[in-house]
Amino acid sequence: MFEFLNTLGKKRVPFLFISDFKAQNLKVIKLDELEKEDIEFCIEEKYNINHHSIKLTKSPLPFEIYKRKFNFVIDEIKSGQTYLLNLTMPTNITLDCNLKYIFKNANAHYKLRYKDEFVCFSPEKFIQIKNNQIHTYPMKGTIDASIEDAENKILLDKKEMAEHIMVVDLLRNDLSIVAKNIHVKKFRYITKIEAGDKKLLQVSSHISGDLKNNWHENIGSILKKLLPAGSISGTPKKSTLNIINKIEDYERGYFSGIFGIFDGKSFDSGVMIRFIENTKDGYIYKSGGGITLDSNCKSEYNELLDKVYIP
Repeated sequence: MFEFLNTLGKKRVPFLFISDFKAQNLKVIKLDELEKEDIEFCIEEKYNINHHSIKLTKSPLPFEIYKRKFNFVIDEIKSGQTYLLNLTMPTNITLDCNLKYIFKNANAHYKLRYKDEFVCFSPEKFIQIKNNQIHTYPMKGTIDASIEDAENKILLDKKEMAEHIMVVDLLRNDLSIVAKNIHVKKFRYITKIEAGDKKLLQVSSHISGDLKNNWHENIGSILKKLLPAGSISGTPKKSTLNIINKIEDYERGYFSGIFGIFDGKSFDSGVMIRFIENTKDGYIYKSGGGITLDSNCKSEYNELLDKVYIP
């Protein structure tokens, strides 16, 4: 399928690309054939805020279950198998609406509804390619904006700083596989996010590099080398992915995968976080956060639940 993307790119054929977390289940739809599918997407850097009244009720897994997984990850960190691991869990939720309504009303840079199977409304870019330059914008670090002096607290927090540095290093290395002249254009800046009934501050960085003029002929190969996304897996990537497979006890599926659009000239894509899946047992919201040696179990659990919202 990645070779098929190269073929489409070479012919400058616009397409929608959807990948699961493990980059094993890929969906490619030519944009001129999209109307035949029950799929909606929207990529808007600056969007108008919709005020809606969607009722979401959470039924999270008990803290003790999360604590067991957290402690396993900490042991793996101490043994040198990982330095940063993005630990995720599913939360059962109830909604008073369907996925179509959520897609229409959620406020997010990247939105995707795939049939009646899942919807995501993500603030996080994966990669952008335009004018022969590749860009990525890792998000790592979240705090409740209502906390006094929240911006300074998260920017000066040593644990959050260490976690962010690790992700930036990982993605610099990832980009160096496919591009040259890699550099961090902007380090640890704040983005404000509407999170249901509260506001969150999210910390991001901007990394870029140079591609060859014919990058579009290799768009599939570029994606294959960069997946899974480092910001929602961890570092070092290979051993961290093995630990995730051992400890999470559920399938992420398309959650924390990526979707993107090639318009014939440029490519834009987002990481599929803020994700609701429709299962035979009801709606599941999947969320998580990065774990390092300095992480606090209760704080990480609370952050995971704070991310269960419709923006």
